[in-house]
Formats: sequence, C-alpha cells, structure tokens
Amino acid sequence: MYKKIDQLDIEFLESVVSKDRVISGEAISKDYAKDELGTVTNMPEVVVKVLSAEEIAKIMKYANDKIIPVTVRGSGTGLVGACVPVHGGIILDMTMMNKILSLDEENMVLEVEPGVLLMDIYEYVEPKGYFYAPDPGEKSATIGGNISTNAGGMRAVKYGVTRDWVLSLEVVLPNGEITRFGRNVVKDTTGYSLKNLIIGSEGTLAIITKAYLKLIPKPAKTISLLVPFDSLESGIEKVPEILKSKAEPTAVEFFGKETITFAEEFLGKKFPDTKNIAYILLTFDGMTDEELKSKYQAVADLCLNELGAIDVLIVDTDERKESVWSARGAFLEAIKASTTQMDECDVVVPRSKVAEYIKFTYELADKYNMRIPSFGHAGDGNLHIYICRDDLSVEEFEKNLELIFDEMYKKANEVGGLVSGEHGIGYAKKKYMASNLGAAQIEIMRGIKSVFDPNNILNPGKVV
Repeated sequence: MYKKIDQLDIEFLESVVSKDRVISGEAISKDYAKDELGTVTNMPEVVVKVLSAEEIAKIMKYANDKIIPVTVRGSGTGLVGACVPVHGGIILDMTMMNKILSLDEENMVLEVEPGVLLMDIYEYVEPKGYFYAPDPGEKSATIGGNISTNAGGMRAVKYGVTRDWVLSLEVVLPNGEITRFGRNVVKDTTGYSLKNLIIGSEGTLAIITKAYLKLIPKPAKTISLLVPFDSLESGIEKVPEILKSKAEPTAVEFFGKETITFAEEFLGKKFPDTKNIAYILLTFDGMTDEELKSKYQAVADLCLNELGAIDVLIVDTDERKESVWSARGAFLEAIKASTTQMDECDVVVPRSKVAEYIKFTYELADKYNMRIPSFGHAGDGNLHIYICRDDLSVEEFEKNLELIFDEMYKKANEVGGLVSGEHGIGYAKKKYMASNLGAAQIEIMRGIKSVFDPNNILNPGKVV
C-alpha cells in the first residue's frame, strides 16, 4: 500500500533540510521504534528532524504525492503506541521546534512551537506571574504531544484539560498546506470547531506547528492535605462529598501504601506518612492566606468529623511538599521498576463509580493471580491501573493481559466510562474504543480522517 523509502526519497529530504537532520538505516536509534511503555514497536525507514512549518509542508506534499507514511514524534513519552511508525516510512522529529515565540501580556496568550517541553512553559510563565494550568504527570513531554492527546493531569478537576487552554493552532495538513484553526479570542462560533478536532487526534489529522495557549494570573498560595483512610475504597467513596463541599480543590488524587513503597524505593526518599493503608491527596490554591485557609480548613473538618478519615496531614513546608509531590510524580516509573514488564489501563469512569471500579481490579488480581496496582485522579474519575508480569512467562503474561483488558474495558463501559481518560487510543486501544463507542461513531471518525487525509499517510494505523 505504501511506497518504501529509497535513495531518491532520502536525497529529496536532504534537499529540504540539512543532511545532518536526516537519519536513515542503521544510524536510526531504536528509541524511535517505541514510546514510553514500549509494548508497540516498529522501526521507521528515515527520521527527519524538522525546524519549521515550511520544511514540514514540503515533506508532506512529497509524501502525499508518493504515498509515503509519516508519523509525528515529540518526546516519545506516550503510553499507547501513538508515535510508533507501525507502517515504517518517515518520522518527523519535532523536538528541535522548541522555541517559546512570544508572550502577549495584554491578552495573556503564549505562542509556542510544538517541541517546547511542558516544564519549560511553567518555568517561563510562572516567574512572570502567569499560570498555564494543565498538569500532566510527565513534565518532559512536549506541548505538541500534550495537545495531540488532549492530556489531562492532576489539576483537571478544577481547571480542565489541555483542550480548555488552547486558543489556536497553526498546522500543516497532509497535503502540505499550512493553515490556522481558531484565533486568539475568547469566543468563537465561526463554523465547525476544527481546532478541537485536532486536539486529541493523536497526529492523525494534521501536524501542529504552533500553539497559542491561554494563561491566567498565577495563584499566589497553594497547600495540600494528605488524608489517610483505612481502605482505598472508603477514601475514594468520600471524594464526591468533598467535591460537593464547594471548596474547589485543584487536585484530588488517590493511592495506596503499596504504591508509596514503590516510589520510596525508586526515589530513595521517605514519604511523610506510610503507616496507613490508603490516602487521598488534596491540593488547594488561592490568592490570599485567608482564601486558602477557608478552603482547606472546611475540607479538613469534613474529612475528620463526617467522612471517617484517620487523620489530616497538612503539607505546608517546602520539604514536605517536595517529598509528597516527587513521590506522586514518580508513581508510574516506580511501578515500572518494580516488575519485569507491565502494561497500563487508563480508563475514565464517573466519579461516583471510582471505588466500585477499584474493587473490581482487586477481583481481577485475585482471579488471574497477578499484581494490579493503581493510582489516579479521584477528582475526575481517571484511573491508572497497571498489570505487572513479575515472574510470569511472556506468553502467559500476554494471554492474561488480553483477558484482563477485555474485562477492564467492558466494566468501564458498564459503569458509564470510556477506555481512555488522557493517554489516548494510539495503536494499543483501537479495538477497545470500537466496542466502547460503537460502529456509528467509528464510521464518523473514519469519515473525518478521510477528509483530512484521503491517502491515509499521516500516522496510519492509529485511532481508527
């Protein structure tokens, strides 16, 4: 179906960009064959490190004419194989397009290239008194990757997800045309929301070359509460009551003692409290000490007096904040380091069903005699559940993994959830999304894909 790369193709690419930015054959690093999870693998035929929309436009026009598959890649921190070139072809490495282009302080808009890292955005805007709220766990991810997966993160319960912070996008279409979706305005009812089709499309519809991000004034004060419970389910079951209290927590996370132990071993640091079975971690922000205290004090009293919490620990010193949040940020890598191989389930369910779903994962762990640790965002129902191979053979692990995934995604559907909250579909979750959404929606998505990319060259084999 697709043309294989030959020497003439290499020579064309080298005529568009400098030769040192075209990598082919054995010179290609094996890292380009996988993402962070590594369960979906395939090598590209050539890697091009691009610097501009104009370079990308020329490459896409050529690839579209020749029917060569093109896959876009940022930092490679995804977990569903979305940046893996399953049909070979060209990888466009976007990491050198990493400039923060402008800050419009009157309209509070930040203009960035797609290879800018999330942590670089924070470091640039926060000293200036501004705040970009999306807070995915992997701070070394590129903003282009965040937009392509509509990344969520811990602050989504109050501030929403990446989609809510993107005002406008410059993109290159599969035919090589450069266009812009949206403008730097608050309201927009001008035609279909094509910008929002690009956000979350995982590089299958267009290539993001610039993003215009909404900013707000940075909250002056933050504080966290670490609330232990006698079981994970009992803590999670209380989260809807906390959210109804109108205290507006910025984040509501859940995790158990086992996960903390993994993080302690991985980081070589002690967590402030490890004597309890389960924890809810709440964060609050505000502009004044008085505003902040009114929020966290009301929730602390509610947890202790009505919701059955064992204690409420205030995370207010720099040392304690660093200890708690460095552990939370390391949970994924810590679990990964604790086992020989793992795969992840990133379901999202109604908040009222989180405790029921976690109980279900315990039943699966017993049924298949496998370790299935979890943590996640109790405030928005997004759960991160990990199936660990440990001492199982690869064959037995893969057999059980498919059975467990079938049951997990079926259960998510039963309780009114979806197969992905923030990591996307990519290659790994296509069949589960199809059963979750049904044939009619899949056909609509395929129709959208065919309008944007009639030759199916842009990240083929992903999503639909």
